[in-house]
Amino acid sequence: MELSRRTFIKISGATTAGVVLGGLGMSLLKPQATYAQPFKIKYAKETTTICPYCGVGCGIIVAAKEGKVVNTEGDPDHPINQGSLCSKGAALAQIASSPARLSKVHYRAKYSDKWEEKTWDWALSQIAKRIKETRDRYWITKDKDGTVVNRIEAIAALGGAALDNEECYLYSKMSRALGIVYLEHQARI
Repeated sequence: MELSRRTFIKISGATTAGVVLGGLGMSLLKPQATYAQPFKIKYAKETTTICPYCGVGCGIIVAAKEGKVVNTEGDPDHPINQGSLCSKGAALAQIASSPARLSKVHYRAKYSDKWEEKTWDWALSQIAKRIKETRDRYWITKDKDGTVVNRIEAIAALGGAALDNEECYLYSKMSRALGIVYLEHQARI
């Protein structure tokens, strides 16, 4: 019998496959000890929220244990996504528990090359102070025709998908009370 290279490879492959399958088959017949793992969401507090990524506003159930997010999943009772999530929404738990996520306020002063840690109280007072300074500096009482407009064109406000209807309403009321005319929402951009 003449043995060609092709025939040799076929016989070698069949022999190898037989040995591997035979070995697996024998190990499958042996009794195996298995233990059920406890659910990672056992004793976790579940809270519903809205995905912060796009303008769709999908509902998410977040499970937290001891102050840390342990699981996120789509909310089946939410009218928009009915439990399904895109890849970004499904990966929300990884972002929430990432060691690279900033948990403190970092500030870099003008012309500085270093970041400084600041408190939330300092950051919020700085934001309020800068909004007030900008509003006072660029306030427009009348337009070029003399019509009373009472507005600020140097500040813009942008809402996001993470805000629900009530929060959007309050955000738009606050913006209009400040005289902001450039008021937009993430979903329309």
